[in-house]
Amino acid sequence: MPPLLDALLEPFRYPFMVEAMLAGTAIAAVCAVLSCYLVLKGWSLMGDAISHAVLPGMVLAYFFGLPIALGAFLSGLFCAVSAGFIRANSRVKEDTVLGVVFTGLFALGLVLFTKLKVDLHIDKVLFGNILGLLPGDLRATLLTSAVVLAVIVALRRDLLLFCFDPAQARAIGLRTGWLYYLLLSLLAVTIVVSLKAVGIILVVAMLVTPGCVGFLLTQRFGRMLWIAVATAVGSSFVGVYSSFFLNASTAACIVLTQALVFVGAMAFAPKHGLLRRRRGAASAST
Repeated sequence: MPPLLDALLEPFRYPFMVEAMLAGTAIAAVCAVLSCYLVLKGWSLMGDAISHAVLPGMVLAYFFGLPIALGAFLSGLFCAVSAGFIRANSRVKEDTVLGVVFTGLFALGLVLFTKLKVDLHIDKVLFGNILGLLPGDLRATLLTSAVVLAVIVALRRDLLLFCFDPAQARAIGLRTGWLYYLLLSLLAVTIVVSLKAVGIILVVAMLVTPGCVGFLLTQRFGRMLWIAVATAVGSSFVGVYSSFFLNASTAACIVLTQALVFVGAMAFAPKHGLLRRRRGAASAST
């Protein structure tokens, strides 16, 4: 085998690299699908809020000997429900409420982490450790991602109408309250299952960037889903693969690759890209 090809195939000789690629692909796919609905609904900040709000639940669950994933899920869901309650009973807008709630819960988590002295590694909580996933973590990631994707595919039309026009959804008899909490629950579950791999901070980018890329490149929601999934999965593979040679944070390489894809989409989008606008302006001036 030629030396160059042998060097390029070297990452695939290590089981932890292959497992990281599998986990990254699963997380990227489910985050990309959810990202499209979040962008359409205007809930991009909701993913940021829930991902930060899971910290106190994780600390308390670890302290009392409960599953960390359960504590993280309940804490994230509490954040979303609390934000909805405050928005419904005050004059404050939803994005402002989310900013107050998630920063307050994240600060509470940091205080609990300091005072309870739990044996959690805060750097892994914040940035994940996709190269160090245990076999059980990998199976849980793949299974949970498959279940979330199956639910979204089964209810894709109802969720689309709920995100695009809630009033029309109520008018035709859809239970919008149930869809609201279902979407929040799916978001919370996805964030929880992604924490060990990419951490609290970087999961936000994986829940926002793919949908933005799809939104820039097409005006049809079906195509937006496929573009988001394709770019997210491709970025995940490239990020994991390149991190081996760069000796850099794997999750950060994944997110950086997604950011570069977004920049490319913003520049070269067929209808609303920067280059298209400049060409249009130049032709209009001549």
